[in-house]
Amino acid sequence: MYNLLCPSLIIKSLYEIEPQVLHQQGIKGIIFDLDNTIIPWDSPTMSPEMIQWLQELLTRGFKICLVSNNMGKRVKTIAGIFGIPFVSRAYKPAKSGFRQALTRMELREEEVAVVGDQLFTDVLGGNRLGLFTIWVKPLSAKEFIGTRITRRLEKVAVDMLRAKGLMK
Repeated sequence: MYNLLCPSLIIKSLYEIEPQVLHQQGIKGIIFDLDNTIIPWDSPTMSPEMIQWLQELLTRGFKICLVSNNMGKRVKTIAGIFGIPFVSRAYKPAKSGFRQALTRMELREEEVAVVGDQLFTDVLGGNRLGLFTIWVKPLSAKEFIGTRITRRLEKVAVDMLRAKGLMK
């Protein structure tokens, strides 16, 4: 159970992701969480730097899909900026949203990384399918009330994983 909460990689910023390293590991597609991963929670706009960075990933040949527990309209709007597929109301950590993303990108589990800011949704969901999981620091401290509660549980889980030597 503990291993399902251990990300493959922990980063402070998305900009730390090295596309060439992912390519070397056979990664061809990236599933991104939306809120507080590529756009601040409840923000109507994405930063120009983030737009440019995501465009660069697409230019390098990565397939990208957004997988979010958020409502359809918001996810569709952001996905539309890039012309990429998306899965809204994914009920992460359920496997179904991640499986839909794999199908839409036409890739296998071992070819996909999932990037998100939450251990109990993004990392757990990705690990349940054997995806390469990347846990990133949230873009903003402003969050949905349910997420703020989950963050407390996340801290306890991280402390336990560190005590067992499973996480740095």
